[in-house]
Amino acid sequence: MLYYLRLMTLFLIDSLFVFFAIYLSHFVLYFHVYNLSLDFPLVMSSLILLFSYYIFAYFFQLYNRAWEYASIGELTAIFKAVTLSVIVTAVSQLAIDHSIHYRRITVAWMILILLIGGSRFAWRLFRDSYIKPIGERKRTLIIGAGAAGILVARQLLKRDSELLPVAFIDDDKEKQHMRVMGIKVYGGTDCIQKAVEKLNVEHIIIAIPSLKTSELNHIYIECSKTSVKTQIMPKLEDIMLGKVSISHFRDVQVEDLLGREPVELDMKSISKTLTGKTILVTGAGGSIGSEICRQVSRFTPKKLILLGHGENSIYEIDLELRNKYQGQFEIIPVIADIQDRTRIFEVVEEHRPDVIYHAAAHKHVPLMEYNPKEAVKNNIIGTKNVAEAADQFDVKTFVMISSDKAVNPTNVMGATKRIAEMIIQNLDKTSDTKFVAVRFGNVLGSRGSVIPLFKKQIQAGGPVTVTHPDITRYFMTIPEASRLVIQAGTLARGGEIFVLDMGEPVKIVDLAKNLIRLSGYDEEDIPIKFTGLRPGEKMFEELLNENEIHKEPVFPKIFIGKTTNLYMDEVNDIINHYEMDNAELKQKLLDIANHRVSIKKAVKSSI
Repeated sequence: MLYYLRLMTLFLIDSLFVFFAIYLSHFVLYFHVYNLSLDFPLVMSSLILLFSYYIFAYFFQLYNRAWEYASIGELTAIFKAVTLSVIVTAVSQLAIDHSIHYRRITVAWMILILLIGGSRFAWRLFRDSYIKPIGERKRTLIIGAGAAGILVARQLLKRDSELLPVAFIDDDKEKQHMRVMGIKVYGGTDCIQKAVEKLNVEHIIIAIPSLKTSELNHIYIECSKTSVKTQIMPKLEDIMLGKVSISHFRDVQVEDLLGREPVELDMKSISKTLTGKTILVTGAGGSIGSEICRQVSRFTPKKLILLGHGENSIYEIDLELRNKYQGQFEIIPVIADIQDRTRIFEVVEEHRPDVIYHAAAHKHVPLMEYNPKEAVKNNIIGTKNVAEAADQFDVKTFVMISSDKAVNPTNVMGATKRIAEMIIQNLDKTSDTKFVAVRFGNVLGSRGSVIPLFKKQIQAGGPVTVTHPDITRYFMTIPEASRLVIQAGTLARGGEIFVLDMGEPVKIVDLAKNLIRLSGYDEEDIPIKFTGLRPGEKMFEELLNENEIHKEPVFPKIFIGKTTNLYMDEVNDIINHYEMDNAELKQKLLDIANHRVSIKKAVKSSI
C-alpha cells in the first residue's frame, strides 16, 4: 500500500513539474502568460513531454529508487530520462508544427532537471538534517580516502548509521585538503592526533585493505595515542562473498598487528593429495588439529577421520564440520589415545588413510618440565605408535607437527619433539610411507599460547605477567600454519623436516602492550609485571641453526633442513626405560636431542 501511495505521489509531483517547466519556459522567453491556454502547440508539447518522461522514467527505474540515499548515480539517471524526453518532444514538435522551439525547449529541459533532481535530493537533505540529527551520531575519522574509504563513507552517510564521517586521513599528498564526497581530507597519518582534537572525533575507522602489517602497526600506534575507539573495516573478500556487510566494523585484533602477507598455495597439488582421499588427523580437537581438519575439508576428501583423546573437543569439531559440509564427504569421529598402540593400529587398519596429519602432542613447556614421563609417553611413544601403524598399513604420507622448541632444546617438551622427529626420520629409511615433520613456532590464539592468558589477566584488571622484558617468540596465525602444513605435505619426498618461515620474532612485552591498548586501556590502567623465566624456558626460540637449513625455500615460506644425526639406540633405550627419576630422565632426553652422545652410535639423516 505504501509503495503505491509513494508511486502516485511521485507521478503527481512529476506531472506538475513537467507542465510548470513548459509554461515557465514560455513565460521567461515571451513574457505573456495570459493567453497560454490557447497555445495549441504548447499544450501538445506538454503532453508529449509528460508521457515520454513517464516512459523513460520507467526505463531508468526512477520510481524504484530509494531517494533518501540519492547520489551521482541517481542524478545521472534523471539527466538521461529528462534529456531523452526532451529530444522526443522536439522531434514531435517538428512533425506536428514543422518547427522546433529550440530556446523554449532548452529552458524547459534545464528547469525540469532542476525541479526533478532538486526534489529528490531535497528529500535526502531533509533525511540527513532532521530525521537523524547529527548530534546523535558519533563523529568519525576515516583513515584512507581510497575506494574502500569512500565505500565506508557512503555507508556511514546512511540514516541508520550511528557514525558520522567528518574527515578523511590519507598519506597521498594530492588528496590532502581536498574534499571527497563533501568530506575533507584533513592530512596524513601524522595528523591523526591533531584531527581528533580539532574535530572532536569520537570514533576512528581504518579503511585501507592493502595495508601491510608494519603500516597498520604505525597507524594503530598513532590512533592509540588519542584514546578514541579504533576499528577496522571487514576484509573485502568477506564483503564480496556476502559473509559481512561493509558496516560490520570490527576491533583491531592482535592477529592484524602480527600477521604476514598471505602465501598463494599450490591448490592443484593440494587437491591431488586430498580430494577424494581418506585423511586422518590426530589431535583433531586441538587448535592446530581442528584447523587442519577445516582446511582439509575445503578439498572434499572421501573420508575425514577426527581422532582425539578429549571427547568434548572432538564433538565440537565433528559438529562444526557436519553442519558445514553435510553429505559432501564422510566424517568419522574417533575417540582414541595415541599411547594405546592396539587401538591406534585398529583405527588405521580399519580406515586405511592415504594421509595422516599427526598433531596430537603435549605442548605446554612448564607442565612437561614437571611431568617428563607423560611427555615421553605421549610425544615419543605416541608418535611411534601412529608412525608404525602408518608404515604397516601403507599410508602414503605421514606429516608430523613439530615445534621450534625442538631446536637446541632446553626443556622436556622440545627434547621429546626432536626425538619424535628422529623416530619418523629413521622409519622413513625402510618404509614406503613418506614420513616428514613440519616445524613452526607459536600460533596466535591457540589454547597454550600466551594471548588467551593475557586477555584473561586484562579482563581481571591486571597485572599482565611477562617472564622477561627481552624474551622473544615467533608467531603465526593458526590458519596460516595449518595451510602451510598441508602444503608441506604435498612437497614430501620422505625424511624431510620442513621449517616454516615465521617472519621476525616478536618481543612478548610488546605483544602485551598491544593487547592492553587493543582492550581500550593503557599501562597505567593495566600494569605489566615481570616474573622471571620459568623452568625450561628460553629467552628466544630457533627454527634451525644457520648451518642446518638450506637457504633457498622449496616453496614460499617453507624451507628444508640439512643432514643431522639420529641416535636410535639411545632413543629406544629411553622408550624402554623411561620409568626413572625425573631429573635423570630430563637429562637423558636433553642429551639425545642436543646430540651429546657418542657419534659412533649415530646414523645420518636429512632434516
